[in-house]
Amino acid sequence: MSHDPLISANKAIALLENGTAQFIDATWTFEGGPQPKTDAVIPGAIPFDIDMVKDPTNPLPHMLPTPEDFAGHLARLGIDPSRPQVIYDRIGLFSAPRVWWMFRAMGIDTRILDGGMPAWLAAGRAQGITVHANNSARSPETAFRPALKADFESVNAAIDTGSAQIVDVRPATRFSGETPEPRAGLACGHMPGAISAPFTELINPDWTMKSLVELKDIFKGRGVDLARPIITSCGSGVTACITALALARLGIEAAVYDGSWVEWGSRPGARIERG
Repeated sequence: MSHDPLISANKAIALLENGTAQFIDATWTFEGGPQPKTDAVIPGAIPFDIDMVKDPTNPLPHMLPTPEDFAGHLARLGIDPSRPQVIYDRIGLFSAPRVWWMFRAMGIDTRILDGGMPAWLAAGRAQGITVHANNSARSPETAFRPALKADFESVNAAIDTGSAQIVDVRPATRFSGETPEPRAGLACGHMPGAISAPFTELINPDWTMKSLVELKDIFKGRGVDLARPIITSCGSGVTACITALALARLGIEAAVYDGSWVEWGSRPGARIERG
């Protein structure tokens, strides 16, 4: 990656003012999860719902759609990948990285507003209360990058061969199995050999991401070898993308386990450790 995928509020404001970029509101959360800080949106922002832009044939939540379906969704939403895209959420930095990863997996580079809508409002700039969608007739080109997506089989292979580190970004008590999963019916614990590295350690209190130096120190402190391949995993493939974003800022291409624990913890015969 040739540039930092994060963009500051002031730089994003300049893109809005000169009309060069499209803004994408990627707000998403779950019951018991962090909630949006505001109902306001960036003027002209296009709503992007990961529970709509997904693989409808997969029973798991918001799994990555096919490149063809993804391109169709972009066309219907009026998203033009030939223009710069700035993705944000109204929580701060929670669900926007998932949408950034989806675009990136499809070969489309985008930026993320560091700190999201709260940072935008703190900069004292314009806000809106409606979003914009512009149905387009032409589907854009995509170029799927399979190395950025891990699945059940590739995670199993990584465990067996040591070809990649599994970095589990869920809270430590969920990793250990002390705390039950928020989704019913899932086993508790973690994949054999996985490294616990909660995504919350990467985020400042204002929901901006920590500095590059801090990120390196955090990963090192958790025992993550930045010179070896990495697969990130979480509950349902959302917060794993926050860690993938942090790694991308360090010049590291991590794969995201799309099904994450909602798949692993529900699969008969999946290997699970506790403690």
